[in-house]
Amino acid sequence: MPAPAPEDLFGEPWQYTLSLPNDPRAVTICRRTLRLILTLHGLPHLAEVAELVATELVANAVQHTKGPAAMRLRWVAPVLRIGWDTDPRPPAPPALAATPNPALESGRGLTLVEECTDKWGWYSLGAAAQLPHTNGKFVWCELAQTA
Repeated sequence: MPAPAPEDLFGEPWQYTLSLPNDPRAVTICRRTLRLILTLHGLPHLAEVAELVATELVANAVQHTKGPAAMRLRWVAPVLRIGWDTDPRPPAPPALAATPNPALESGRGLTLVEECTDKWGWYSLGAAAQLPHTNGKFVWCELAQTA
């Protein structure tokens, strides 16, 4: 019997969208939903890092935007893409501090996302966005499946 192709090991592509209000409780709801989705799709080993970066993205969106938004998950083996946001302003680039200051309460989120993921970025959704607020942006990050 021939060995399965790599794409057969991780199943068909899938995606989910979780609509959340601009509410601090959305962070916990997002994190728990993400863990459940990854576990049910046989990817629990990605859950810890995925939860960490999704928490940062969602917390930033809740803190810095005014309206509801959606967390989007997309799996196309071997990459999980996580994204969130609707505010049209671009995210501030990660601070390039020579020595991180653990005493800071904020300002480290995108640095953490950058360090924990394979790629991250953002793009404008433009006026045609099908989200609660148009002219938003989509902040995303990718985690690659490792063998």
